[in-house]
Amino acid sequence: MGLLEVRVFGDPVLRQAALEVRDFDDTLVRLAEDMALTMHAHEGAGLAANQVGVLRRLFTYDDPGDELREPSAGAVVNPVLLGASEESEAADEGCLSFPGLFYPVERQLEVIVRHQDVHGEEHETVMRDFGARIWLHEMDHLNGVLFIDHLARHDRREAMRLMRERDLDPREMPGVASALGG
Repeated sequence: MGLLEVRVFGDPVLRQAALEVRDFDDTLVRLAEDMALTMHAHEGAGLAANQVGVLRRLFTYDDPGDELREPSAGAVVNPVLLGASEESEAADEGCLSFPGLFYPVERQLEVIVRHQDVHGEEHETVMRDFGARIWLHEMDHLNGVLFIDHLARHDRREAMRLMRERDLDPREMPGVASALGG
């Protein structure tokens, strides 16, 4: 297992839609393990394969506030949103591809997702609150959508300006920990 390079805003891979995973093998398991390790090393709550330069429909997540609910962490393959609550909430979100930046994003409070695990087994999962926010954020990544796409115009401009003005190496930036890591 090893740490992977997290791609930051400006890398074209972040705007590309990921492809369906068809091969459920040791390579996929190893990728998911490396992604989880990378996510935790950067103090994130989620990480999509796009963010490490792999165009496959896979993300890892860890909802630290929900250890009593199953599942609270893991890898999700080929997710399909089946439904989302009408009730939503605006809360600050961050992203490992936008290190150190946090902006309010409106997200549904509950989602139902059909997906597979790294062994190809089918699941249907209901996620609530912060867990739903993580999954929606990461599923956006898999479609080439970034959290700045959900921001008010002035916040989006500011985020893009800040990213252009700084050194894009997140390892050299203090305080990279994010409210939402992916």
